Amino acid sequence: METNRNKQKILIIDDEPQIRRLLKITLEANQFKVLEAENSQAGLLEVSMNQPDVVLLDLGLPDQDGLATLRQLRQWSSVPVIVLTVQSDPGVKIEALDHGADDYVTKPFNTGELLARIRVAVRHSLKTGESPVLATGPLWIDLNARIVKVKGEEVKLTATEYTLLALFMRNSGKVLTHSHICREVWGNPYADNAQVLRVHIAQLRKKIEQNPSIPAILITEPAVGYRLRVDDRDA
Repeated sequence: METNRNKQKILIIDDEPQIRRLLKITLEANQFKVLEAENSQAGLLEVSMNQPDVVLLDLGLPDQDGLATLRQLRQWSSVPVIVLTVQSDPGVKIEALDHGADDYVTKPFNTGELLARIRVAVRHSLKTGESPVLATGPLWIDLNARIVKVKGEEVKLTATEYTLLALFMRNSGKVLTHSHICREVWGNPYADNAQVLRVHIAQLRKKIEQNPSIPAILITEPAVGYRLRVDDRDA
């Protein structure tokens, strides 16, 4: 039998008892150990004392907002953070991601989707170093040799397309904002690169997607950015 010591720890920072209760039941049923905090101060203390594998962070906390909590946490911890928010405003999601969140889920959330996002975050938290070979679904990339294959067939990418794909592969399953991508690829996060980014994404999809007009690998997060999808078997 698996003991609590061997289970991944998920910290829920949320001031709503019913949300914490629902999450606790769901997570424990899926073999996670659950830690709870009802405000920012208690949540930061839990992170420092118990070192969770993933944090589920509500943005509407009573003592300070979740974005401030996230900024404070990122000063000393790299624990994966999935933001829980009732807000559909893309600007809020972008701000959270740009301040260090790894992902976001909008309330009310689909349990299956949340669990999939948590599995990806747990996998990232367990990484001890970057392998020169990365794979997810039909994609395979050798970072040292700069070889890219889709379903076993090598594909030729431009330098920019390769840089984009390598960035997505290193962050597979995570949402990357337009500004983050532009900053990583061109050193410039500003909006004048947004159209250039869309053009390169469209060209990349033609080479890695079975149907580029209905992408199944490189997913658009509307008004926010892009995500390289990770299948459950990869998560």
